[in-house]
Amino acid sequence: MQLTDAQRLDWLRLIRTEGVGPRSFRRLINRFGGAAAALDALPDLTARQGRRITPPTRSEAEDETAALVRLGGRLIATGEADYPRLLAQVDAAPPLLALRGASILNRPAAALVGSRNASTAGLAFTERLARGLGEAGLTVVSGLARGIDARAHRASLQTGTIAVMAGGQDRIYPASHAALVEAILGEGGAVLAEMPMGWEPRGRDFPRRNRIISGLSYGTVVVEAARRSGSLITARYALEQNREVFAVPGSPLDPRAEGTNDLIRQGAALVSEVSHILDVLGPIIERGPDADAAPARGRPDLAEQPDFWDEIELDGPCGDLDPTPRRRAPALFDRPTCADAPPEPEDDRARIVALLGPSPVGTDELARTAGVGARIVQSVLLELELDGRIERHGSGTVSLVSR
Repeated sequence: MQLTDAQRLDWLRLIRTEGVGPRSFRRLINRFGGAAAALDALPDLTARQGRRITPPTRSEAEDETAALVRLGGRLIATGEADYPRLLAQVDAAPPLLALRGASILNRPAAALVGSRNASTAGLAFTERLARGLGEAGLTVVSGLARGIDARAHRASLQTGTIAVMAGGQDRIYPASHAALVEAILGEGGAVLAEMPMGWEPRGRDFPRRNRIISGLSYGTVVVEAARRSGSLITARYALEQNREVFAVPGSPLDPRAEGTNDLIRQGAALVSEVSHILDVLGPIIERGPDADAAPARGRPDLAEQPDFWDEIELDGPCGDLDPTPRRRAPALFDRPTCADAPPEPEDDRARIVALLGPSPVGTDELARTAGVGARIVQSVLLELELDGRIERHGSGTVSLVSR
């Protein structure tokens, strides 16, 4: 799928609307069939609850896009070729990402995270791990923070690194890492941001960033972390996303090792050399991002973190709005039945869904059997993918996810 310029602006306006986050974005797209229709409907829907929400104007979206372009960046959307396929599989994946740098987001990757107040030994071991992972063909992902993150980026400049920012692309944090960002971009790396241009990172933006770091990666390695470290949030997200978690052991006398030692006691893989990571991730990477997901590990999903996004939620058949986040979005093609609900879309979607099953089928075959164009099939498949209803296999085939 490739959005048109007009569709990309509509997506940007919708995700930048007050009260719209990753889940409500998906639900609005699913309900109204596209961002343009959702934008038209949203003011009246929110007005029914006594507080009319107006999306940003097209001019405002154009200004943000132009500012990003001036900085050398662009917006990529879920379902597009450059959007990271691993990240697209996780709960609450960002509908849009601002990307600067090379299109390396679909290369096999591992995250390296840890303490800002890192020890000399921790920094040296981070460098050894980052170099070893890079030499083995893995991209190193981290969060651009001081300490472990910065050393991981610097040690993998030559082999490829991705920095995930908590603020907008023009709001580097910490500001002292502006030169590091330029080095990453100059060496063929990538810098990602979910937040708007001009957005100064706040406390809750860092956990948001962390779920992207783990979502981009087959595994997350925590080098040093105190018991209340943000790196442990990244490790938790990796578990929720059914990714591997590794921890470097440390002295029980060092507070910076309390979190990593706890992770090992709770079942994280102990790492004392890079081969310990590669031995675990190698077979997983070989199966590829479209392989069957690992069994769920029983961890709570991100819907249990309501403070991250103050999202409005569609609730009920008549389009009432409920500000309380829900654990899961409703079924993709649940449609309103009340008299004042928006009209039913054409039945192309329902026909395509009816043709899908647990056995993989090619998109061309779907289009022929359903009697619709390939563009319509891809649009419906994107909606299903956003809702976690399908999985993609090799050779362009898809199947429904068993529930």
